[in-house]
Amino acid sequence: MANNEKFQWDAIYDVAVLGFGGAGATAARFAADQGAKVLLVDSASEGHEGGNTRYSGQMVGAGTDYERLKNYHQHLAAPLKPDHEAFTALIEGMANMGDYFRKYLDVEPVSMKKLLAGTPSTAYVTEYPELPDADSYDDYLVHEGVDDAALWKILRQKVLERSEKIDIWYASPAKHLIQDGITKTVIGVQIERDHILRNIKVKNGVVLATGGFENNKEMIQTFLQAPYLSPIGSLYNKGDGIKMLEEVNAQLWNMRSFESLGQFHGLSLRQKEGLRSTYALNVFWQESFMGSVIVVGDDGTRYFNEAEMNRHGHIYNHGDWAVPLNQNRPYMIFDQRKYDELENEPENSFKVPGYLDKAIKADTLVELAKKIDKKPENLQMTVTEFDFMAQQGKDYAFHRDPKTLRAFSAEGPYYAIALRQNMLNTQGGGRRNGHAQVLNPDGQPIPHLYEAGELGAPFVNKYTTGGNVADCLISGKIAGENAATIKQDLPISGGLNLNEEVINNNFNSTSDEDKQQYSVGKNQYLGFSNQGMGDGVVVRTTVDNEGKIKNVEILKQTESDDYGLKAVKELPKKMIAENTYDVDAISGASQTSRAIKEAVKDSLSKIK
Repeated sequence: MANNEKFQWDAIYDVAVLGFGGAGATAARFAADQGAKVLLVDSASEGHEGGNTRYSGQMVGAGTDYERLKNYHQHLAAPLKPDHEAFTALIEGMANMGDYFRKYLDVEPVSMKKLLAGTPSTAYVTEYPELPDADSYDDYLVHEGVDDAALWKILRQKVLERSEKIDIWYASPAKHLIQDGITKTVIGVQIERDHILRNIKVKNGVVLATGGFENNKEMIQTFLQAPYLSPIGSLYNKGDGIKMLEEVNAQLWNMRSFESLGQFHGLSLRQKEGLRSTYALNVFWQESFMGSVIVVGDDGTRYFNEAEMNRHGHIYNHGDWAVPLNQNRPYMIFDQRKYDELENEPENSFKVPGYLDKAIKADTLVELAKKIDKKPENLQMTVTEFDFMAQQGKDYAFHRDPKTLRAFSAEGPYYAIALRQNMLNTQGGGRRNGHAQVLNPDGQPIPHLYEAGELGAPFVNKYTTGGNVADCLISGKIAGENAATIKQDLPISGGLNLNEEVINNNFNSTSDEDKQQYSVGKNQYLGFSNQGMGDGVVVRTTVDNEGKIKNVEILKQTESDDYGLKAVKELPKKMIAENTYDVDAISGASQTSRAIKEAVKDSLSKIK
């Protein structure tokens, strides 16, 4: 919003960072290291901040050979051309990611390529081995583990260590940028704090790091031509940054670029709208595409090769790889033999629990088609054609590996499971240059406005694992440092003297980060763990005079709202019943289970 009226500032900061995810945490940290007083805000409540970084696999795109990395990424972008400045900054950062880990994260990087050597999972690192210099690419981890929020916890801790320079406001969404009406300099931001819009003066720079629009149905329809896509990551990415960019006449780019992940090309069990997809990171579940099983789209026919390797939703399409046309109501179709195979499959890290619980059963394909609202003639024809191709050992339609083909049983029953197209993240946002400055339609920087992370990321076509997280670290650092640079160009126009420090003395701008104190009574002990998906688990364990567990209270937890909460509710009961912290983990919530068990173990260790 442009404003030439004199009004009251509620607080003044050197830098404001909008969004407390991987990019925002990085920008705030590096701005503080430049001496800036930083305000870091997020629309999520405490414990649910972190953006998509929190829910990611924690892999960071990297390499050591700049020229080969550059060539690989140019081929990933082809036939499109990435922006030279932003692209160069990204590749330079990736080529130096090892030093970044050591210097700024205080860890020795763990190479995914080396860790997975000799296993099929190496395809997760080198997603496009067909392209030149694909072997130059690696993914770095902060330890030998994935999908555990380990990197996010480090990034968050780096912010907390700078609490004297960084104020954090949770549940405080940024609503509008405040822009000088004549010079177009961004000189502040309006933030909704306790349901009141607060005017925050920002002296040197505002960093937009609010993520994409994965949870905004209107934007999904406008830019991606789909009614709804199931989010994998944060539920708080609602396109707020794009709205603010449009208000200040920023140039937008990459608005049609998005990534997916999940079973097959990017599907998961169909959930109600507004819920996160489950098990979307289980991308190598081989049993799901072996044998008498297919996936059909809205008209009851096949639309892709079910056995093709998942490449963040991109599938082969006549010489290139693209995210397929999103189907509104895809279904997995299979026979009794396949049902039995799925039911009896041994436990493994890629198996998705609960799939068969959602199965719809029918004695005939015609009856099944009616139950799932597909044209019976289409589904019958599709299975008949698939059976013929399986018998021939040749998938003439989509070239599925012959070893995965098997004709359906001639007799029922048959089954269908409702799926939904997943959305990992969008890439669209403001066009940025190599200094993380947001550009206007003429290609000129909008003064004092910066951008980092998935909002306006420089990925234009094909994508490979860890690219966005790497960009969060790279663009976050660039944006934070440049935003913190002291500016001497604050405008004085239209009666709005921005050098006046007009402050609302009735507003308390104190950081939300505080040190909570927990009380204990007789035979009560506190325990702590940082092993979960959230920001930490605190428990209070009560024992009797013989040391037997009588109660386990979880005082603090910020685990996920699905399987994580199931562990929070059920594990304490099991521990009390079995009188031990060492109980079986809750299926689908191994990370949360580990954190609770460790916290209770820690509490019991304090019994004298």
